[in-house]
Amino acid sequence: MSSEWINVARVGEIENNDCQLFDLDDEDIAIYNLDGEYFAIEDRCTHDGGDLAGGWVEDGCAVCPRHGARFDIRTGKVMAPPAYEDIHAFPVRVDQDMIQIQDDRE
Repeated sequence: MSSEWINVARVGEIENNDCQLFDLDDEDIAIYNLDGEYFAIEDRCTHDGGDLAGGWVEDGCAVCPRHGARFDIRTGKVMAPPAYEDIHAFPVRVDQDMIQIQDDRE
């Protein structure tokens, strides 16, 4: 487990209710901007492995474009089927105009 903070984007680069992908050890992480707060989740629907970044944001959830599963962007918790397994949410902070994530996966 790494305790280092990793620069992923600059503040202002990600539009409100949108996301930007970041490659972390060959895994896509979606960095979302929700009204000026930033969150990072795995970009993988646990229903069939589809990418969440290709979908849309609705009520604070990432909606999978394939079958409509929903994940809370703040926590990674699954909010609607057909997915039933949560995804990982990464710690995020802003430091000197840089959005940073921490890889806290074990």
